[in-house]
Amino acid sequence: MRRPKVTVVGSINLDMVTKTERIPDQGETLIGGTFATFSGGKGANQAVAAARLGADTALIGAVGDDVFGKTLLDKLAKESLFLDGVEPVTDMSTGVATILLSGGDNRIIVTPGANSTVDRRSIDRNEERLKMSDAVLVQMEIPLDTIAYLVNQCADWGVPVIVNPAPAAELDKQTWMKAAWITPNETEFAQLFQCDDTQELERKLIVTKGAGGTLFYQTDQKITVPAFAADVVDTTGAGDTFNGALTVALAEKQKMYDAVKFANAAASLSVRVFGAQEGMPDREAVEKLLKEEG
Repeated sequence: MRRPKVTVVGSINLDMVTKTERIPDQGETLIGGTFATFSGGKGANQAVAAARLGADTALIGAVGDDVFGKTLLDKLAKESLFLDGVEPVTDMSTGVATILLSGGDNRIIVTPGANSTVDRRSIDRNEERLKMSDAVLVQMEIPLDTIAYLVNQCADWGVPVIVNPAPAAELDKQTWMKAAWITPNETEFAQLFQCDDTQELERKLIVTKGAGGTLFYQTDQKITVPAFAADVVDTTGAGDTFNGALTVALAEKQKMYDAVKFANAAASLSVRVFGAQEGMPDREAVEKLLKEEG
């Protein structure tokens, strides 16, 4: 079978993770448990997930002209990603995510740095790759103007775009309507899509609910695909794994229920390992879980 062509447009960050017994209260200082750094950024994470699951994957984004940027690019190159669309930006830092991990859950602060320079020109420079893609995936750690431009351009080219609205941010209704699918989690869904003027977006929505499974809308029905049970070590990157996997499955023209089930399985495997990209499974592991769980 031909490998699907997936392009991810988004952020590239260095994740700095502190593990602690509990999250400090306002004004409180705690002694943390462990500290580690990982490759991250929603764009990079989702691209790695898609590549490991068998897609011919390109990443469009930016890094700073610092040691973090070089380190991240070196690591991404080992994932067999096409990185011609990633530009080093002078006089600007690479994006950073500061993550507090406690009790298997996380709190994250993102400092965009070079990610803020991913603009319309970034899309124009990579037009040919985008046009040849079976599916395009974008999140919201780059400028909203760029996201709107990407969605509108891909709609004109007939290329389906999956918009992962994380972190939650508003796009104009016309842009939402031109997206093929929209993948909020429960919190993002409540913030963005529970008002009267978004009802016609229902059939585009795929809502992740953690252990509660994933909900999507088909004809007049709400369909929930159950989650897979897992011993949770670290939820960082689970949503990115889901989105990368879902994009691969949809690019392969899998039926929606099967595509969501495939993505749920990948996300389930990702939370069993510490670190966002470190836990992302390959195709063999996902298919094995699907077979074992029926």
